[in-house]
Amino acid sequence: MPVSNALRRLLHVRDVEEEQQGMALESVLGDLWALEHARTSAIAREHAGRELLAASVREGDATDRTAAMVEVKFAARCAASLTPRIAAAEIRVVHARQAYLAKRLERLQAQTLIEEGDALDAIESGRRSQQTLDDTFGARRYREEHGAGKRLIKSTPACNSRGPRTTPANLEPMQDEDSAAISELGSEFKS
Repeated sequence: MPVSNALRRLLHVRDVEEEQQGMALESVLGDLWALEHARTSAIAREHAGRELLAASVREGDATDRTAAMVEVKFAARCAASLTPRIAAAEIRVVHARQAYLAKRLERLQAQTLIEEGDALDAIESGRRSQQTLDDTFGARRYREEHGAGKRLIKSTPACNSRGPRTTPANLEPMQDEDSAAISELGSEFKS
């Protein structure tokens, strides 16, 4: 049975859905990467602020010390505010990955059904082709083996006043013992 067009359309739809879920996953992963990069930058700014604070303490500059403390607090707040957003983004990534894998599984199932259907169609077509070849060869062989018998049947009238009607059973090749028995009967009649 050929694979239906509806199943092929379903495969196309599953393919498009998988592609959309893949793009959604890439988008969520990009967001996560941006948030992680921002947190890394905030931690680096906090570290730079601490170094500036240590340098200002050594030099005794109050203005640099105040600026360094503000930088450290701002970077720490920024990193702290990014942590829950990163956790939420990681959850979105997990959900997007699951949705992508589910769509991929659905596409693979439809693809497998179509491939199996195509394989069965190919097997069935090969079987039919071989059956046709076998039938053609068998008919040719039968005609070659039984061709003379057919001509004899066609040339023999349906009603024969001299004897029984000739049938294919009467046209079977004679065995050696049959031909010997007929020869003996023929010689008895001549004598």
